[in-house]
Amino acid sequence: METNRKKGNQGEKEAAEYLSSKGYQIVKTNFHFGKHGEIDIICRLNDVLVFVEVKSRKSFEYGDPLLSITPKKQKSWQRAAEGYLYVNKIQEVECRFDVITVDLSKSPHEIEHLENALSPF
Repeated sequence: METNRKKGNQGEKEAAEYLSSKGYQIVKTNFHFGKHGEIDIICRLNDVLVFVEVKSRKSFEYGDPLLSITPKKQKSWQRAAEGYLYVNKIQEVECRFDVITVDLSKSPHEIEHLENALSPF
């Protein structure tokens, strides 16, 4: 039986490959900001810094993966992004929050990319 972490790692790897193929430059993966949250992928597209949440599913038994991005998750995602900017002394940069879903039940796996999924801070 595949663990959730293994499934998540597979989805994140495929999402990073997808983003790279679209011209995004991967800056960091799995950025943790203490207890404040985690960002799956941080990348750049031109002058925009993009924080990406990846949701992988083997089935939709528990619903659409986008529904798992609750207001609480959004807040921790935003705090982690602010932490990344603070730790790296980044100021005056345009930021965007995207979500990528990876449907692992299909072959090949289906990837959907939702840009601007959360209002920037």
